[in-house]
Amino acid sequence: MIDKTVRMNYLFDFYQELLTGKQNQYMALYYLDDWSLGEIADYFSVSRQAVYDNIRRTEAMLEQYEEKLHLFERFEKKQSLLKDLRQMIENDRNPAELIRVIEALEKLE
Repeated sequence: MIDKTVRMNYLFDFYQELLTGKQNQYMALYYLDDWSLGEIADYFSVSRQAVYDNIRRTEAMLEQYEEKLHLFERFEKKQSLLKDLRQMIENDRNPAELIRVIEALEKLE
């Protein structure tokens, strides 16, 4: 299982266009710029609890988007298949195996 911060960064990358301006700002500062809840609260002149609640709600929304759209899941599968394909080519694998991986990649489009 990947680290929560890494997962949230990926989900944010995939779904940030679906978030409000404030949600985008809070998530970017917290996850991308590594600001603390207190720093974000001070910057926006709100309570630390308000920032915490907003980030937790936004995380839940990102997870819901992923449950419905599966963009990150498909990205991970594609990366895995590309890695397999690269290894097969480097190891001079059987063309039938290469075709199987290519067909799996095509299905992800």
